Amino acid sequence: MFLFLEVLPYVKQYYTYIITNYSKTVLYTGMTNNLENRLLFHYKNRGAANSYASKYSCFYLVWYESFSNAYDAIQSEKYIKGKTRRWKENLINEFNTEWRFMNEEIFGYWPPKQEFLNSING
Repeated sequence: MFLFLEVLPYVKQYYTYIITNYSKTVLYTGMTNNLENRLLFHYKNRGAANSYASKYSCFYLVWYESFSNAYDAIQSEKYIKGKTRRWKENLINEFNTEWRFMNEEIFGYWPPKQEFLNSING
């Protein structure tokens, strides 16, 4: 008797996401292939003046969608960026009606531990 194990190929995931600041007055839409690292990057660079998300301390995740290829994630990001704030609010409301910050759900804790922040470039 032979046992054959089917090895599934590694499937890379891509994400389009929306983050906000603590008071939920600013929305930032982005795309990444590593949502955890990207959230850490935004958190580590909060308050810096060199990017929109950093300038407004956007690092609280309120919406995301995963894709199996980069092209679809990029197209989704472009589509969402072209929409009004009201449209984006409706999108978030369908997914996350309470606008809870989902960072802890992604990591299991929040804020991030310093050793993770030290490993992030930027």
